[in-house]
Amino acid sequence: MAGKKIIGVLALQGAFVEHEAAIKKCGSQACQVRKPEELNQVDALIIPGGESTTIGKLMQEFGLDQAIQDRAAQGMPIWGTCAGMILLAKEIDNSDQFRLGLMDVKVKRNAFGRQVDSFEADLDIDHIGRTRGIFIRAPYVEEVWGEARVLSRYKDKIVMVQQNDLLSTAFHPELTQGLCIHRYFLDMV
Repeated sequence: MAGKKIIGVLALQGAFVEHEAAIKKCGSQACQVRKPEELNQVDALIIPGGESTTIGKLMQEFGLDQAIQDRAAQGMPIWGTCAGMILLAKEIDNSDQFRLGLMDVKVKRNAFGRQVDSFEADLDIDHIGRTRGIFIRAPYVEEVWGEARVLSRYKDKIVMVQQNDLLSTAFHPELTQGLCIHRYFLDMV
């Protein structure tokens, strides 16, 4: 497709403004997505951090759940950060909350602790190098299977996974000055 790709940022709740700004800093076009018809205007989607149960309920209420699953089946790249990682997972430890169920991963919610346990850490990421990660009530991946592959770990916990056109991070790259993970995602598009 000629021209710049348009990256949609799910704008129902959470850190969507920060992702939008990072995509624009990378020189690409970003737009907020709140309705299924807006999803049809984008080449890729970022599901931001926030509260995964709230984002999931709003997705269902606005009919975005099925629209996102349909676009994913057509090969649209999707990146989920923090709550987005939870929503992309096929399995969530000890939870029956709504999820898109697109990635061959099992996640554990709030796995690093509560809000007061938030932290920053340097991470080594396959194909990217070293970058800073901000973890806020972050999940981690307990298990991967199928086509999912681990890109980064913090200590022994899996914090970044890619499965074909799907990417998920337990941390918040949009809250740092670094753009390497946003650029990596743009290269997937």
